[in-house]
Amino acid sequence: MKKPVIAIDGFSSTGKSSISKIIAQKLDLVHLDTGALYRGVTWFALQNCCKEDGNVDLDDLFNNFHHIHLEFKNIENELVLFLNEINITKEIRSNQVTENVSNVAKQAKVREFLLDHQRKLAEKGGIIMDGRDIGTVVLPDADFKFFLTASIDERTKRRYQELLTLGIDANEDQVKQNLIERDKIDSEREVAPLKQADDAIVIDNTEMTKKETIEKILNYVENF
Repeated sequence: MKKPVIAIDGFSSTGKSSISKIIAQKLDLVHLDTGALYRGVTWFALQNCCKEDGNVDLDDLFNNFHHIHLEFKNIENELVLFLNEINITKEIRSNQVTENVSNVAKQAKVREFLLDHQRKLAEKGGIIMDGRDIGTVVLPDADFKFFLTASIDERTKRRYQELLTLGIDANEDQVKQNLIERDKIDSEREVAPLKQADDAIVIDNTEMTKKETIEKILNYVENF
């Protein structure tokens, strides 16, 4: 029997990736963090395609797609992102990448570059994919679609704690402003904006623990 395809979209720091990872383990699915792919492209751009002022040269990035090889490798039952055979798991969570990823991700050529790769991974089923346009663009025929949201203050607290855990210096007010800016860019971009699919199940987990959020999603999926 074919395993389900699950799409989880939502705002930054609603727990999409960590929640998807646990659900994947419980249901024996492959988990794909699409946000990591966009962060990987952004990291490459910051290392190789910057102008003198430090901003990403988008045309240079587009011309260098053929030099970008992104691959998830299973290490101790966890999919880890590699860029050109280098583990960039920590690097893609840096403040510099966070500040630039929305601008890179909104580019039509970047999204097209990654779209086919994401769809091919889902063809055989048995995958849970999280991002911002999974249920609306990448996997519009997914068996289940969820959209996660939470208050800006709660998301700020989560993101701030995540950065500290990774050993990355952070300012809580700056984290909040960055989230607000990312929400605006992601929601207003012309190509594949962040939005709830018409048939998505909305879960506001402001007052919910990660465990409670996972249990709610599993209640919908377990009878597939």
